[in-house]
Amino acid sequence: MKSPLWNLGPIAWCSVLGCLVFSSLAVGASAQSGANERLFPQSKAEVEKALRSLQASVVGRLPSLEGFADPAEHPLDRYQRGYFQSSVLVSALPSGGSRVKVSTKITAWYADPVSGHSGYQLLNSNGRIEADLLDQLSEQLAARPAAKEPAVAAAASQPAPPRSAATSQPANAVPEISAPTPHRLDNGGTFSSSVSQGLASQGATAGESASTGASKSDNALRAEAESLEEILRNQSHPNNLVAVKKSGTPVVDSPSLNAKPLFLASQHDEFEMLDYNADWVHVRISGISRGWIWRNSLEMPEGIPDTEAPTASALKPAQDIYHVVREETAQFPGDWSPLRGKNVKIFSVQQIDEAAKDTGSKDRLEFTKFLFEKNYPQLAARPQDLAGIVVIFDSIDGGMIAAPLPTLQDWKAGTLSDAALWHKCYFDPPETFDSAGASASQ
Repeated sequence: MKSPLWNLGPIAWCSVLGCLVFSSLAVGASAQSGANERLFPQSKAEVEKALRSLQASVVGRLPSLEGFADPAEHPLDRYQRGYFQSSVLVSALPSGGSRVKVSTKITAWYADPVSGHSGYQLLNSNGRIEADLLDQLSEQLAARPAAKEPAVAAAASQPAPPRSAATSQPANAVPEISAPTPHRLDNGGTFSSSVSQGLASQGATAGESASTGASKSDNALRAEAESLEEILRNQSHPNNLVAVKKSGTPVVDSPSLNAKPLFLASQHDEFEMLDYNADWVHVRISGISRGWIWRNSLEMPEGIPDTEAPTASALKPAQDIYHVVREETAQFPGDWSPLRGKNVKIFSVQQIDEAAKDTGSKDRLEFTKFLFEKNYPQLAARPQDLAGIVVIFDSIDGGMIAAPLPTLQDWKAGTLSDAALWHKCYFDPPETFDSAGASASQ
């Protein structure tokens, strides 16, 4: 005997299949949504206050798309300049706690072999950014003492107000808001006129619909308006952001001129500054990802100079500290693949005052840059004869710096910053030119 299911007609079969597909999609959407939200025992006001300290983690540049975005229509290595922006929705729970839901948009430049097909595309987050932000929020809330804000306590102690027939919502309903993202408000962080008018009209409507409890409703709305205004006031530009001066500036994994570059930042890219020293700035890339940027490649926050104030011994130009004692054309004296076995221009350098104390790696880099500038025209005129420039500091704690011609060409053309130039050079031994970086990493 056949099952009744086999006796269904074509139309009924379509209905059954449609229900099955809809059910599977609904289950998938629910699972994905659940992974991006979390319940907290703290009140909505406490959670929003904690989120204000995490503004720099809500939007930023991604070091790479691998590990952050789901596989796309094209291979992820064909995408460049990945950015993310998260929106955070906080809603109060009847128990007094809060539900926080994070959603993230990722955009990246798709570089197609056919230039006309290139362009920015929207990618799906794999949930790591959302999880990072929720983890940071958990840490922030765990570090805060439990407290109940007066506005929230007052609202909780009041009886439920009557519902408006027009909206079917409580007359003094508090709208859900998204966590602020770090951007500058043109009006200095206060309400815009349209927002102020909206709040004013909302207050007027509440007063008309709740004639018996007008005083209590107005007080609740006023408290909520003040809370919202404080949030918008804190949306002003954070004072701990650094901005990249020039495109092509490397963000590296440690404070060293020989560190591995994570990616090249573009001009005006902003990062949250975690710490800094004389030569390096420690920045947050996104979530728990960190990196280091050469300090003079950044615009520092107000009140902090882009470079450390020079000491009395460093006020001399590098040309007054070192001089060239020997110049020759010879085969590269090392085993670095870009220059191995090739002829280079070699400069041997000594301090002018041999009895003076060595001034350190910064002055050596400045004098090397001076020699690169001065001798580049000769090198560019003889590309078939010379493959690069080598500078040897002839002292007990000296060292060697080498740069190939293509790197110098990019630097002179302006496509490489000074910091990027050093990361494409050869140092032997590396620690000779990393004294500041080594101390910073300890």
